[in-house]
Amino acid sequence: MSTSAAIATKPGFPYRRLATDFLYGQVLNLVCGLATTYILRLGGGFLGNWLISICIGSMALLMIDGARLALWGQHQRPHWLPFAVIVAISVPVAQVLGLRLGGWLLGYDMGGLSSIGSSMSSGMMIFTLLAAGAATIFFTSRDRVLRAEAALAQERARTETVARQAVQAQLQSLQAQIEPHMLFNTLANLQGLIAIDPPRAQEMLEQLIQYLRATLTSSRAESTTLAQEFALMEAYLGLMRIRMGERLSYAFTLPPALRGVALPPMLLQPLVENAIAHGLEPRIEGGHLAIAAQLENGVLALTVQDNGRGLDAGPGKAGTSVGLANTRERLHAIYGGRAALTLEPAAPRGAIARITLPA
Repeated sequence: MSTSAAIATKPGFPYRRLATDFLYGQVLNLVCGLATTYILRLGGGFLGNWLISICIGSMALLMIDGARLALWGQHQRPHWLPFAVIVAISVPVAQVLGLRLGGWLLGYDMGGLSSIGSSMSSGMMIFTLLAAGAATIFFTSRDRVLRAEAALAQERARTETVARQAVQAQLQSLQAQIEPHMLFNTLANLQGLIAIDPPRAQEMLEQLIQYLRATLTSSRAESTTLAQEFALMEAYLGLMRIRMGERLSYAFTLPPALRGVALPPMLLQPLVENAIAHGLEPRIEGGHLAIAAQLENGVLALTVQDNGRGLDAGPGKAGTSVGLANTRERLHAIYGGRAALTLEPAAPRGAIARITLPA
């Protein structure tokens, strides 16, 4: 890295932090003014002693805290030996300059008070050192707390990042299981058609290629929209219609206001597959499938209803138990307890699969 680049990336002096410390220092200056007036019984009255405390304390704070922030920054603990040297030099300098400034503002002749060596000056020096020590302990403790809070926030952010990455990996794994499940079912159906109806098998293969082309991007995305999800289900049911013929009919209900609502991809696919495989396909006459989206009181409900064999009839054919279980796991990983997948009987017959999630 070049010198100019290093200068450009070096953090600037924390003026805001120094200003905050300066405000805290004024509280200490008020305490010092009260102490010198009513405990040490120094002359000049409270206002005069307070002004002198402000002059001395502000100069000491600007020199000590300014040097600390310039050398070690606001997040690094200062080395005790050079910091002690800074305090030892700053306190007498701040006392001399502060007394002279305070005397000039008040119109007082400080005399020997502003000269180091007199008994009164030595007493004030000890008092200033004690005040500087108290301020140092306060700011050091405050920095320690701030560093601990910053470390805790950083660890919390790291933990949340790891948890989010774990959830994302889990979702990708679950979604990867759902996609082959659908593909294998379709290929098995295609294999059966090849032997008994080659033209329909060819038509189904062409429809499958179109479906896979349409779902390739959507199925790898982290989110989709209801309009895209319904379009994919329409393409999938087009595949099933080629295989089942007039035995399968379907309808979609998607209000225009909900078309752009975002949701995880491939949520409806396992529900539709389940309804066909266990509800409609085993019946000789087939049946009807209705897919709908509805928003009520901030809750989005997605329903897949069929008029097939119903829940009490048992599975229509052997399955892998992947689709619905994975959908529940995905909903729990994304929404926690705010989303659910339920199955219930429909009237007069059939079943309703309902996903509810926060809009």
